[in-house]
Amino acid sequence: MAKIDPIERQIYMRIASSEEGVKAREIARDLCADPSTVNHYLYASPFMKELCWQDDEYLWHAQIPHTRPHYGLAEFAGFYSSVKEFLEMDEKRFIELLKLGCENVGRNLNDTRGLFHSFRDARETVRNLFRDLKEFGYPEKLSNDWEIVFELRIKKSKHIRIYADVLIVTKRFAFSLEFKMKDKIEQEEVDQCAKYCEYLDVIFGDGYEIVPILVLTKARDLYADASVSGTDAAVHACSGDMLYNVLDYYLGFIR
Repeated sequence: MAKIDPIERQIYMRIASSEEGVKAREIARDLCADPSTVNHYLYASPFMKELCWQDDEYLWHAQIPHTRPHYGLAEFAGFYSSVKEFLEMDEKRFIELLKLGCENVGRNLNDTRGLFHSFRDARETVRNLFRDLKEFGYPEKLSNDWEIVFELRIKKSKHIRIYADVLIVTKRFAFSLEFKMKDKIEQEEVDQCAKYCEYLDVIFGDGYEIVPILVLTKARDLYADASVSGTDAAVHACSGDMLYNVLDYYLGFIR
């Protein structure tokens, strides 16, 4: 995967922060950058080529603007909704919409290895999470307008690959959940969980912190930090029944 260099990031962030679009010369002015350099990135860099577009008035727009709600996520997701809508939806309807969304984003729906069981497993784990949040005192009304995404697949070309099993997006945090139907932490999966954080950070912008979480749905009473290979970074690793602890660490709802 192509890495994001600092100039590419700054240009993309400037575009994504504009609700009405921005012209190349405005980007160059705001970033105190050379116009020819800005133009080169606009037409050549992976993020701009794949996740931005230019209208008839030469204004640049991001397909996933830095606004709440992040409606642009729906174009790259198997399923996207508010948490309230998700919790009110029965399993049959959820799976119907998820299948349709996966087809739209090119997600392979081969079920020979239990894919749909994993979808149901992830759904149930997330529903139990919100049950636990409510039980431990986090006000339900505060989470109703959070966003939830299943099967994020941003892969328009070989240049851009951003995946997430589930995203729970609050006002300040984007929790990126990597689900494994296992009971033990494996290094390869820890590294996979952290792999796309840099890119999600650009997608959501400076107002968000990306929180990677490895969720082992066959484990019980597991809550630990797991180091990422070759770095001083770590991801949270937990069983489904302990997932609320990770959110509490950032939201502070347990008294």
